[in-house]
Amino acid sequence: MTDFIIHFLISNLFISGIIGLLMAVKHLFRNSLSGRMQYHLWFLLLGLLAVPFIPLRSVRFSRIFSRLAFFQNFSVSYTGNAAREQMTADPTGNMDWLNDFTLSVSSSTSSITGNILLGIWIAGILVMVVFLVKAFLRLQNLKQSALPLQHPKIRRLYHECLHEMKITKNIPIYSTAFLKSPVIVGLLRPRIYFPIHLISDYDENETEIKNTQKPSCNPYRLETSGLRPIRYMLLHELQHYRHKDALANYLIVLARIIYWFNPVVWLALREMQCDREVACDTSVLNMLDGDSYGDYGNTLISFAEKISHASILFAVNLSGTMTQMKRRIMNIAAYETPTLKKKLKGMAAFLLTSVLLISLAPILSTYAADNSHYRWKTSSKDVTSLDLSSYFGEYEGSFVLYNLEQDAWGIYDIEHASLRRSPDSTYKMYDALFGLEEGIITPEDSKMKWDGENYPFKEWNADQTLTSAMRSSVNWYFQGIDKQLGSASIKNYIQKIGYGNENTEAGLPFYWLESSLKISPIEQVEQLVRLYNNAFGFQPENVEAVKDSICLSLSETGTIYGKTGTGSINDTNVNGWFVGYVETAGNTYFFAANIGAGADASGANAAEITMSVLSDMNIWK
Repeated sequence: MTDFIIHFLISNLFISGIIGLLMAVKHLFRNSLSGRMQYHLWFLLLGLLAVPFIPLRSVRFSRIFSRLAFFQNFSVSYTGNAAREQMTADPTGNMDWLNDFTLSVSSSTSSITGNILLGIWIAGILVMVVFLVKAFLRLQNLKQSALPLQHPKIRRLYHECLHEMKITKNIPIYSTAFLKSPVIVGLLRPRIYFPIHLISDYDENETEIKNTQKPSCNPYRLETSGLRPIRYMLLHELQHYRHKDALANYLIVLARIIYWFNPVVWLALREMQCDREVACDTSVLNMLDGDSYGDYGNTLISFAEKISHASILFAVNLSGTMTQMKRRIMNIAAYETPTLKKKLKGMAAFLLTSVLLISLAPILSTYAADNSHYRWKTSSKDVTSLDLSSYFGEYEGSFVLYNLEQDAWGIYDIEHASLRRSPDSTYKMYDALFGLEEGIITPEDSKMKWDGENYPFKEWNADQTLTSAMRSSVNWYFQGIDKQLGSASIKNYIQKIGYGNENTEAGLPFYWLESSLKISPIEQVEQLVRLYNNAFGFQPENVEAVKDSICLSLSETGTIYGKTGTGSINDTNVNGWFVGYVETAGNTYFFAANIGAGADASGANAAEITMSVLSDMNIWK
């Protein structure tokens, strides 16, 4: 979860940039896009604000995020303490069959910082929810205090507006003394609340009934100077209902809660609300003749001081800041009925902007950013779910088994089996292969001299060959290969074989030790199959040398090959691996077991679980 919050915060940097891009595009096409189109563009932004919580995958964007988030992930060094685990016995009774040595690393990852940021984010959401509850209670008080509108002429005018807009739904209208601006509230059961002070401003002496010449209107519509402002306000609120702006308002409220810390998002949402009012103004103007445009603008001017304050959180209303009111009045003053050419240009500009924004969506996904799971396509595979919970006990873990002859998979806990974790010492198989390919070591001469440093394990304090280094999991041997390979060559090889998340950003010598490079149990098995078949196109003798170095035991059943790996952070074993394969007379079985825990999750324990499973499956005895 702490990784999520870091990536989410990074996503906000991109969101802020996209908002700036959207505003720039809107300004560029301001003469082509209608008011309604400009408003609808903001819905694309609302969609993009949801993207960080949707699993969109993109390798390219994942690498961008991994670099940006790198500062919080890895700063690893040896503590000088060491942990030693070993299998006490193999199935044939031989002691010291499999050593699993590991050095603890000290991680200075900002998990504490991540937890603090997560706590601040959640606390901010809770504060916003408190304001939301207060707004809801205010709305309830408004509903309880409001009375059905009694003014006969305004009620008659309201029903004429409903008829004119061809709205058949019964939308009640109420009068209230607690609002400065008319509002419409509710999505499924909408209601209009009309301020009493606006009704009192109506001059009854100027009222008279006039017949209208428009065939679509009621012949008894009130067309007087006293009622026109009220009619315009009612038409405006009904336009909000027609375009379901209440739903958009709820989405805006939700976005403000989640993105409470991002002022750029708040600015964008405020602009969206302003564009919503402009869009409604435009819709009302489309209902009027040209001579009435000035009257509608004068209505906003006349009532600007009274209605230029936000009234209620859940409401869609006529109000806004003075700056927004000025913008709306200028839009009304410049309004002209759009020609066909302008409509086509507007549609083209809208589509172009939409495609641009949608194409940026994957970069915002925190799922794409953390790249923590392997997206395994199972549709064309024979996969069976295994229940091995009794073997794992209290460990959180998974087991993957691949039957080469039948091309069939057996998996325990597929969610964990697709989770990428540091490979630790299991990576040494491929590190050795890279060294062999580069001639740093050869199948005939893989000896490397001990550097004289006193390591915690006596097996490490001696010259090593590939076989001895693999058997005793000698870190300095493989780190020596890495040093001669160089970061660029290592990166190229890892990308060539498609190893896990291919992330070596932690650099030498720690990138595979509870650091940036990660791989899932499913990928471990896929890599072993490719290694077994030499799908990498490496020199066959080099592949055979690696296979020989991980050969663990022979029996009447066949031969077992494997490598353990233990991830130890601050003297605590938190990640245990055992990966390999069993060759029998008629088949080959590939396996990968991984366990994770707050303590005692070692490669030796993963191997013990694996041997029990293989034995009970009659694969290895």
